[in-house]
Amino acid sequence: QVQLVESGGGVVQAGESLRLSCAASGSIFSINVMGWFRQAPGGQRESLATITVGGDSTSYADSVKGRFTISRDNTKNTVYLQMNRLKPEDTAVYYCYAPKSSGDFYWGQGTQVIVSD
Repeated sequence: QVQLVESGGGVVQAGESLRLSCAASGSIFSINVMGWFRQAPGGQRESLATITVGGDSTSYADSVKGRFTISRDNTKNTVYLQMNRLKPEDTAVYYCYAPKSSGDFYWGQGTQVIVSD
C-alpha cells in the first residue's frame, strides 16, 4: 500500500503562485511515476503533470504548460507542483496520484486551491 498526503493549497489572487506538496509513504518502491490531477466542482478530472522516479522525464497538460512545474525530492519521498500565474479557472481540488501495478491508482485526500480574480 502507498499513502499520499497533499498539502499547500489555499486562497490566492489571480497571477499569484502556490506550491503544492505530496508526501508519499508505504510501499513507495513500487512507484515508477507520480503525477497531479485536479477536479473542479461539477467538472471532470484533469491530469496535469507527471514525473518519473528519477525526475528525468516530465509531462504536462496544455492547460498548465509553461505555468506549472512538477518536481520531486526522493530524499523526502515528496513530489511538488509549483503553480505560477494562477487563473480563476485553476480553482479545483488538486490530488497527487501514483499508478498501481493493477492499473488502478493511489491518490490522496486532495488539497483545495481557490483563485480569485
